[in-house]
Order: sequence, then C-alpha cells, then structure tokens
Amino acid sequence: MELAVTREVIELLRAEGNHAHPQECCGILLGDRNAIVTALPARNVHPEAQTHFEIDPQALIEAHRAARSGGLQVLGYYHSHPAGPPHPSATDRAEAAHDGMVWAIVCADAIGWWRDTPDGFTALPYPSISA
Repeated sequence: MELAVTREVIELLRAEGNHAHPQECCGILLGDRNAIVTALPARNVHPEAQTHFEIDPQALIEAHRAARSGGLQVLGYYHSHPAGPPHPSATDRAEAAHDGMVWAIVCADAIGWWRDTPDGFTALPYPSISA
C-alpha cells in the first residue's frame, strides 16, 4: 500500500532537521492507515545527540495514550542525519524494534522513507503528497 504524507509534514521534517543541526532531531509520525497527516516533534534525550537519537519517552507515552483515546495513530518515527544520507545507519539497524513502523530519515537535501520490518529496513517509494 502506498504511503501518503501531507505537504505540511514534509515541510515540518525539513524545518526540524535544519533547526536541530548539528544535532539529530526526532519525533513521531501520526495518521490513519498509510496516511501520515501530522508529525509531533519530540526532544532528543540521547546523551550523544549529534550522532544518535532517542525520542523522549514521555512524548511516546502521550502519543500512544491519545491514539487509544481515539486520536491519530502512531504510524512511525522520524529523525535526522545531520552529516549523512537519508538511509538507516548501523546504529538505526541495531536499535530498531522491527515492528513494521515507518521511519523517515531527514538529511540536508532529502527525506528517506523506510519500513522497519522483522527482516530489517525496507525502502518505501517516496510518498504521495496529500492535501
């Protein structure tokens, strides 16, 4: 199934990556089925934020709690690679949950879209832009 993402989410991810530079930004992708309609920026709590990310656990708890209460579903996560390509790094692959979530990886000139499968990351086609 094709992934759809709003133009506002694309713009937010790029802005977050630029704002956090030289550290990694991170956050949560929210939507319904395969449509990402908003992104929730979160604090990167990793002690080595220039080369790693860890989404603030409280932000994750609140997003999942809101989803259980009828809000938008947590479809995935995003983070940036300030000095690297928009592909999963060795650290990303080692720390991934292999839970089927979407990962957006932001770099200076692109966003890579990935699905975290039980067999590792699978590249997703660039998502369609929805209104």
